[in-house]
This record gives sequence, C-alpha cells and structure tokens, in this order.
Amino acid sequence: MKIVVVGGTGLIGSQVVALLRDSGHEALAAAPSTGVDTLTGEGLAQALTGADVVVDVPNSPSFDPEPALDFFTRSERNLTEAEKEAGVRHHVVLSIVGVDQVPDYGYYRAKVAQEEAVRNSGVPYTIVRATQFFDSSPR
Repeated sequence: MKIVVVGGTGLIGSQVVALLRDSGHEALAAAPSTGVDTLTGEGLAQALTGADVVVDVPNSPSFDPEPALDFFTRSERNLTEAEKEAGVRHHVVLSIVGVDQVPDYGYYRAKVAQEEAVRNSGVPYTIVRATQFFDSSPR
C-alpha cells in the first residue's frame, strides 16, 4: 500500500515513515525538503499519484494564532483537493487531545480549524487526537 506522510521528515513523521516501511508499505515522506509543499501545492499531485492513504502530521512553523490558522487551513485545502484528484481513499490527521476545550489559545483554534477542514473535505478521514509530543533530546 502506498502511504504518503505529509510532514514525513519531522519529529513524528519520520518515525511514522520508518514504521510504515518496516511493516512493508511504500511510505513517501512528503515535506518541503522533499519537494512537496502543501502551502503552495507544489509537488502534491506527483506525490499523491497512486497513494491509497495520506497521513497528515506536519506542524505550523509558527504557534502565533494567525500564521498557524493560515498554515493549517491552506495546507488542508490544498492537500484534500489534491487527494480527491488523485483518488486517495483515506486521510489520517494528527491532532491534540482536548484541542476543542481551550478556545482562547490561538494555536488550538487553528488545529480545530484543521480538523473541520478535513471533516468538510469529502475525503474519508480519521482524526487521531493524541497528547502533545515534545522533543527532549539535547541540542
């Protein structure tokens, strides 16, 4: 099965790619560094060709409310439109436990908007709400 991992070079995405490959799947790491940019749509059509599933785990480069909202909504719009054109069968997006319970935190509002964009996209989906991940490795 071909699975495209958007954000596939990041903290979570790189681990998802490795686990999928270890399980025998064809996993493609999609990120700006691999020529796939969900904000502009660059490389999306090519990356999604033949894909069965998209695992959506990128993070906004900013935690400020407006840039985060723009990142998540624009990315989802471009991604889900490209998924429909490519015939992707399922979209899995990573979100945050309790994200809808903290409306005063702008980044969380942006994640809720991301979830809504996926729900309204017309692509079959699963939203996985997990506790937040922190990189505690020494820098």
